Amino acid sequence: MEVLNTQQFSAMDTAPALRTQMTAAEKASVDSAVDFFNKSNVINGRKTSQELGKDDFLKLLITQMQNQDPTSPMENTEFIAQMAQFSSLEQMTNMSTAFEKMASFINASEAASTLGKTVQITAGGNQFEGVVEQATRGENPQIFVNGNYYTMDKISAIYAN
Repeated sequence: MEVLNTQQFSAMDTAPALRTQMTAAEKASVDSAVDFFNKSNVINGRKTSQELGKDDFLKLLITQMQNQDPTSPMENTEFIAQMAQFSSLEQMTNMSTAFEKMASFINASEAASTLGKTVQITAGGNQFEGVVEQATRGENPQIFVNGNYYTMDKISAIYAN
């Protein structure tokens, strides 16, 4: 066993500390590299995302099956459970898409139901009334009152004519 003398021990004490944070220059360099990589993905037809979708889940499952240990393959019950999870994910995705379409239809229908009616608009701290002359469709329908378009959330009251 080696014994350290006082001089050797104090030299170890002054060793540089381990850095756990990046400098601004290092952070900028990493951010630049990440941006470059993400832009090259978009150019090559691939889109970056922070979420896993059903296609990603299926790719992971296939990769897992291709790289499993041949001496200890995945159990049938594990495989069935993962397929059930995949099926549930797909159904939830389909339901979400259907709900978005339904919400868009309801919003457009609500905007159309205001046509010809007098509405009270609150916009920019001002309140005024006018007759709805037009209504747009889509995710965020708008109504045309007194020469301007307004989103449906600007309507504070609707009056029958």
